[in-house]
Amino acid sequence: MPASRPADRRPRIVVVGSGWRFLSGISYYTCRLSNALRERYDVGAILMRQLLPARLYPGRDRVGRALSDLRYADGIPVFDGVDWWAVPSLPRAVAFLRAQRPDVLVLQWWTGAVLHSYLVLAVAARRLGIRVVVEFHEVQDTGELRHRWAARYVRAAIRPLLARTCGVVVHSAFDRDALAAAYDLGAVPCEIALHGPFDHHAAGAARTPGPEGVCRLLYFGTIRPYKGLEDLIEAFGTLGPQYRLTVVGETWEGWTRPAELIARSPARDRITFVNRYVPDAEVNGYFAAADAVVLPYRRSSASGPLHIAMSHGLPVVVTSVGGLVEAAGSYSGTVFVRPADPGGLAAGIKGAAGLIGRRHPDPSSWDRTVEAYQRLLARIGISQENVTSSNHTEPRLSPDLR
Repeated sequence: MPASRPADRRPRIVVVGSGWRFLSGISYYTCRLSNALRERYDVGAILMRQLLPARLYPGRDRVGRALSDLRYADGIPVFDGVDWWAVPSLPRAVAFLRAQRPDVLVLQWWTGAVLHSYLVLAVAARRLGIRVVVEFHEVQDTGELRHRWAARYVRAAIRPLLARTCGVVVHSAFDRDALAAAYDLGAVPCEIALHGPFDHHAAGAARTPGPEGVCRLLYFGTIRPYKGLEDLIEAFGTLGPQYRLTVVGETWEGWTRPAELIARSPARDRITFVNRYVPDAEVNGYFAAADAVVLPYRRSSASGPLHIAMSHGLPVVVTSVGGLVEAAGSYSGTVFVRPADPGGLAAGIKGAAGLIGRRHPDPSSWDRTVEAYQRLLARIGISQENVTSSNHTEPRLSPDLR
């Protein structure tokens, strides 16, 4: 066990999540969460560097490119990072964990590709007396669910990880219920931490005026089957000539149907298609040149593009699916529509006209996220008052998770 430490020290957390090499929304979230927690806790980070063989990654052409301007705050030690083949990176990550001596290890869960690494880190953490918390961004990646072997692997291998988990964090009540339906977590504490703002993309951004009488729509994000972009392309074809659409996104999982629909759309001359993952330096430009953002997802637990849009104060036409209802429900710029309904989507876009032209305040907050973590940590025995001997109390787990 680690040695006792002073009673007046701040609890220490090590956050584990996606690194910058395989850049995704989880890379940004891991960094923003770590920086937010730094306000109340001592924080370190372990990054998943090489998630899987690059040739298998949908964004293989950009792996390793410097696309993000976001950085970890000064004072946060970062181990970058863990490779899927484990040796020697995973033993080095365990050594980093041992050197950091945190009270809590927080694992960001979004893909089965990290499961074997997470299990090793969780086993090492529990042997060191460190409590383990898992933050679920979704129960399982939708692309992995399409492959029976991957779904079975995650279902089987995640159970030893959950058996070592002292608490879980989710982004919505919808996710909490989905997680409970998928796995029997028994009495393991769970807290809802709504997704914090992605306002790093909006810093200093100024609106770009458009042509008089033109409504500029933006779809932003990866192009995948569950994103529903094909519904937007169909809906846009029914809108009048005063509408323009910009689609910015990288094709994943071989989902080329939206690109094919764009190519033969009767409104093709009013659609701009940027079929790639754009770097941070370009993101603000696309949102600054939009009057409204349209996110026609058919399912979703959380959405980075939604939070970028809200940080820019833009009206958002979004489907009422999954955790998005809770994420955008209190945002004054939201127009909810039904999923997989191009006619309803077109009507929602027209209905958003009255929301255009003013900046809507973003209701999301990283302080609220940190408060959710503070509540969870208190429930599992970690607070400013009871870390005097660091990790000395074994958390109580449900019998189902032992």
